[in-house]
Amino acid sequence: MAYQIPSECTGCYSCLAQCPTQAISVEDGEIWINPLLCNNCKGFFPEPQCVTVCPESLVQPYESLKGRTKAIEAQVRCSPPLFLNGKTQVFASSILIWETCNLLAQADSLPLKIGENGILCYEKPVLQNRGSLTLCRESVPDNSQHFSDPRVACLHLIFAGYAVELHNPWQNPFVCSDQQLESYLGWEKRKDLSKIERLTLLKNWIEQVCQIHAAVEWPVQGKVNAFSVPLGPIWKLLKVHHHFQKDEQGCNHLVGLTWVIQPGEWARFFLNRQGHRRQEAFYQYSHLPLSLLHAVMSHWQHHPGAVRMVLWLLFKVRMGRQQRVTVQTLMRVAYGEARLQEAHTQAKERKRLVRMFEHDLEVLSQWGLNPIFDPESYPMEIRPLWSKLGAIPDDAEEALDFWIEDAHQSGSLTASSPRGKWGLLMQARIQQFELPKDWHPQADPSRDFKPEASRRKGSRRKPHTSKATPSSPVSTFCGAEISAARRQRGISQRELAQQIGKSQSWVRDVENERFRIGSGDQRRLLQALKLEPRHP
Repeated sequence: MAYQIPSECTGCYSCLAQCPTQAISVEDGEIWINPLLCNNCKGFFPEPQCVTVCPESLVQPYESLKGRTKAIEAQVRCSPPLFLNGKTQVFASSILIWETCNLLAQADSLPLKIGENGILCYEKPVLQNRGSLTLCRESVPDNSQHFSDPRVACLHLIFAGYAVELHNPWQNPFVCSDQQLESYLGWEKRKDLSKIERLTLLKNWIEQVCQIHAAVEWPVQGKVNAFSVPLGPIWKLLKVHHHFQKDEQGCNHLVGLTWVIQPGEWARFFLNRQGHRRQEAFYQYSHLPLSLLHAVMSHWQHHPGAVRMVLWLLFKVRMGRQQRVTVQTLMRVAYGEARLQEAHTQAKERKRLVRMFEHDLEVLSQWGLNPIFDPESYPMEIRPLWSKLGAIPDDAEEALDFWIEDAHQSGSLTASSPRGKWGLLMQARIQQFELPKDWHPQADPSRDFKPEASRRKGSRRKPHTSKATPSSPVSTFCGAEISAARRQRGISQRELAQQIGKSQSWVRDVENERFRIGSGDQRRLLQALKLEPRHP
């Protein structure tokens, strides 16, 4: 049983130091007892210490707030809401954001090291070991040695969405409320959690996100000079505003929270729109589907492997859909290196892991991420049964003919898996994932986030003209033609990027037709590839 303090409290605060669970706190001059932390001093004292030490005997048993919560006037204005189109939100997607998401979603599977003062660290080499990225977690929850939680990763992605809305995000904070975060996470209709339980979860998750610190050593890349980011928080928690409502007895009930958060120093180098135009920094972004957040929050317990894969694929597919992924890589992401190595030596674990992987692939397919299997390395006989069943016709008579024909074939659809399936899977690849509509950039047509384009208020587009001019000489070249010309010359994407002063990812984006390049970049690209301009 928990307790509460009415408004008649004289403010002696004698109970603060006596509470063994630290459930009593003073927020903005109001003293209150967190009912989720208060356990009646069970296991510490025979009687509740707040009741024992209170000189006025005001502390009383906790009663839930009855009736509807009144509208709370925020002490600070919240930032504009995200996901205005109801589908996607532009968010920061640099490698630092990606690896932090991996740390929060699959930390138990990553090679963590204990650094100075017992701090857990994760080191990631970048750009062919020419640079490094270090992520540190200051503390681990006391009730568990594991702190991996995909729900915390969702908060991290939401913060990355707030960050792109800021001008100079390394200098300006954003403000979010519990109502906003609950709407993004799909909590509007949840009845299994009380208000205080939802607020406590959000508060704990945000504290975990803000405990992640990062240090970056980045080498020269294109025209961007080498830079270093000292170890510091990725998200700085500047202020937490608590909003209370009093009941009839004058007891405070927490009914709302507002957080003031500022992106760390990393944003100066990876989310700098002006610096990107001057070719002094990067501005890396992608699109965050709202359906992904809802899927993670709904299935993080029942399908943890699928949840880890979908969070990893969010960044993997941002550079284009034509990227092959090996089954071994996906298993390592979903289940961890230790479990994968155990499966290599134990047949029972191999069978269990294959069943889990095929089921998780089916879950991804149900979410709209349908895997396209490589016909050479991933033949039909080792594919999941659910994918084979997709070839059955919908018409009843055609389906009957299908099964009759299948029964007379040597490789029946329902035949048992061949011997050595595990070894074949370790060499198998998935060509690409068919993405849902809300995963594509065009799902958010109201925003123009091209790094090269200026988004000044009131600016007008110039009317399109089909007349060929020197400023648009290669409008008819497609990404496949540029890729073919590069391969014909025998140069890699990195070498081409160095010749034109761009990054390798920029060249990859152009070849995958990720965006339309400007006229100046087109001319430099033609000169490097020794192509003759052609006009439409």
